[in-house]
Amino acid sequence: MKNLLVLLLLLFFSCAKEENNPILFALNADSEKIQSVINNLEAHEIQIRVTDATGKDFSFRVNDSVYFYPASSVKFPIALFALEKANEIPEIDSETKFVIAEDSIQTNIQKEVQKIFAVSDNEAYNRLFEFLGQDEINKRLRAKGLEKAIIRHRLSTENADDLQTKAMLFLKNDDIVYDQKAKKNQEIENLRILNAQKGKGFYRNDSLIQKPMDFSQKNYLPINELHKLMQQLYFPDLYDETARFQLSKSDRDFVMKVMYETPKQQGFDTEEYYDSYVKFFMFGDTKKTMPKYIKIYNKVGYAYGFLTDSAYIVDELNDISFVITATIHVNENLIYNDDTYEYETIGIPFLAELGRQVHAFYLEKKQKDTTP
Repeated sequence: MKNLLVLLLLLFFSCAKEENNPILFALNADSEKIQSVINNLEAHEIQIRVTDATGKDFSFRVNDSVYFYPASSVKFPIALFALEKANEIPEIDSETKFVIAEDSIQTNIQKEVQKIFAVSDNEAYNRLFEFLGQDEINKRLRAKGLEKAIIRHRLSTENADDLQTKAMLFLKNDDIVYDQKAKKNQEIENLRILNAQKGKGFYRNDSLIQKPMDFSQKNYLPINELHKLMQQLYFPDLYDETARFQLSKSDRDFVMKVMYETPKQQGFDTEEYYDSYVKFFMFGDTKKTMPKYIKIYNKVGYAYGFLTDSAYIVDELNDISFVITATIHVNENLIYNDDTYEYETIGIPFLAELGRQVHAFYLEKKQKDTTP
């Protein structure tokens, strides 16, 4: 039997003007991929925001004061901040080689940004995290008007929470042109936010701890601010100069290119990295080749049963575009770190169908608007 919340939701659907709202249109679709989530809203913790080509906003259950784990979506601002910082240092640019203390490779900012967007590489994120450090990351978030986001740790590494960044050397023709010293960053207070204690247990070092997992010392990037980041990058004229990303033209062109190109187009192994490997909306539930006329500029995140995607979707064939950001939680057993999450059966199919339905809404709307 549907719970009270779902019944109220369905009543709301029946009274709302679905034909004027892309989210309601999508969530009322006759699709098991959608309805299986709608019938269990509380468990799935979905939040959705859409902005159309005219700038009109729509949202569903968006609440920046309720915690969800952003996972790799935090790589989005880190990539942009790293390009921005490289543009501010006279001795270097985003293509200058660098090496980090205790790291084994020489690389540059652009290569690491590319890996972040093409395949969501954790090591690439961690290298750019060392370049920026916690203090600077959060200072730049505030400068962009993002007041609730907190980025405090690296990903999938033993020194994730270390406040000490590593020394870096930037090189041209094997000569040191910029020496960035190691830096001690300030401690960050625990998040004071709703639902930071989650589940009924979690694994630590192969042992099950039977109590909720504490996310108050994790990264946080709420839906409204993740959505805003996408708009600040692609529609800078809507924002004051201080809220825009200060990128060189070549860096801006570069980041836009690597955000939409498939892994194959960027030279990554096609067996491991299929077209929709890090593109959940519209195509996440298939490994088939994506149509070339649809460009998805996006960044996803998935960990601890949370799936998040923020995307600027452009259909060049039908002259349709919109920005969409959404998150869903799929952890039926409420145990974290056990690698038992319903990503493939519930989460990704939901986000894929959500993207398709929102696209269908705007396609239908365009056809109505152009019909004599």
